[in-house]
Amino acid sequence: MSEEFLSQEEIDALLGGGESEEKKEEELDKSGAKPFDFSEVEHIKKGGLPGLDMIFERWIKLFREEVRKIIHDVGMVSKDNMYISRFNPFMMKIPLPASFSIFTMRPLKENALLIIDSRLVFTVISVLFGGPAQPFKVEGREFTKLETKIVHDFVEVILKTFEEVWESLYPINVELVSVELNPSLAKIVSPNEKIIVVECSLDIGGYEAPFFFVFPQGMFMPIKDIVYSQSPLTEDPVWKETLTEKVLKLKLKLSLELLRKQFKVRDILSWEEGTEIHLHVSKDDEFPLYVEESKKFLAKLGKIENKYAAMITKRIQENNEKKEVKDGGE
Repeated sequence: MSEEFLSQEEIDALLGGGESEEKKEEELDKSGAKPFDFSEVEHIKKGGLPGLDMIFERWIKLFREEVRKIIHDVGMVSKDNMYISRFNPFMMKIPLPASFSIFTMRPLKENALLIIDSRLVFTVISVLFGGPAQPFKVEGREFTKLETKIVHDFVEVILKTFEEVWESLYPINVELVSVELNPSLAKIVSPNEKIIVVECSLDIGGYEAPFFFVFPQGMFMPIKDIVYSQSPLTEDPVWKETLTEKVLKLKLKLSLELLRKQFKVRDILSWEEGTEIHLHVSKDDEFPLYVEESKKFLAKLGKIENKYAAMITKRIQENNEKKEVKDGGE
């Protein structure tokens, strides 16, 4: 009776499984052929981001002069490629160890990323200590304190020159947020979100090492006229003068806040005409002076010809939600 039943091997053969599928998988592995997702990389066609391309061309010249003051063996700095990719697949291709520097470009809202390849770090270290212009082999370890310090100084030069090149076009404040060695801590967008990658390289004594700028695809939408413009670095003096004149004629609302105090509802309901509310303020107290909805100055309350007046004593500057108070004038 047992002879009427098929063996597992015969069943696999009839269903097309078993060894035949395993052999096909082995053949694919041996041939090296793997499926490719064309959505992972989207090359920017020529003329796609002419404004951003011109900004980087100008930055390269400025950065080359500055970095040569630190590393005399620097030859060429070049922008090799600019393309659109998805964040997670791109990050998976970065060899470790690497430096991931998160920075902001205020007033643009999103964060950007500067990636320093380990080959560049080790080449710079080798040259600075009198060695050849080539990376030494390092596997399975993170950067040392010395290497991290060199990375930080190198990043500062890059970001400082990058801020300067935007000055005449669209003034930005580039600020380093953090330097991470773990790529999982350098997530500036969701894993599947599209990013703009600008791939650059630095020639040191004949050896080229890469580094990358990474921007969220939507980061430059508020200034798309600049990024997509054919000539973003030119300035129209007539337009600037007209715009300045209109801005200076704008009328703004000023308000001086004397006191903020909480009252119970039953107390407020008992108020009537003639009720006195004691503010407990003196002429020496400083009060916040608002321009529209923003607190901009501190001022003292006074009188000029029987009219109440405010004398500005200090100016308040807000920088990344941290308020810095500086001495001002009347």
